[in-house]
Amino acid sequence: MRQQRWFRIAVLAVGLFVINAVARLVVRFGFDGSDTAQTRASITMFALIGLTLAALTFVRSHDVKPETWLPEIGFGALGGMLLTVLAGPFLSGSSPFTNGAGDFFTQVWIYAACAIVGVALGYGVSVALGRDYRSRSLAAFTQARTTRPRRVVRR
Repeated sequence: MRQQRWFRIAVLAVGLFVINAVARLVVRFGFDGSDTAQTRASITMFALIGLTLAALTFVRSHDVKPETWLPEIGFGALGGMLLTVLAGPFLSGSSPFTNGAGDFFTQVWIYAACAIVGVALGYGVSVALGRDYRSRSLAAFTQARTTRPRRVVRR
């Protein structure tokens, strides 16, 4: 079951939602819904989501082509965002549209921005270090071409 593509997507979505759930529950029970604590928890949550996606992208880009890992991470982040904005507010004791549609869509845009920046950061670091799939393939090709013995031509 772990080998199936949807499993990795679902695990990523649930993992990102768990980050959100922990942040919401800490604010709800630890700080009694304080606005300052909620703002700090939201910033921390979005930073953790971005860093999680950056780390996952960095690791996955080493051995797999971007055509494989990009949809998995993209759909996993999309699933995590949907869980976060639609089911997350119920953990805080409210509903998704309690503060209006503007607040709802602001959260969607911030989540999307953090996800995109996290994936770009992870892939950028992987490429800069030469650890991504393409760089490693080119290095292996270069190594194979330079280590072949010279062909001797006889007359």
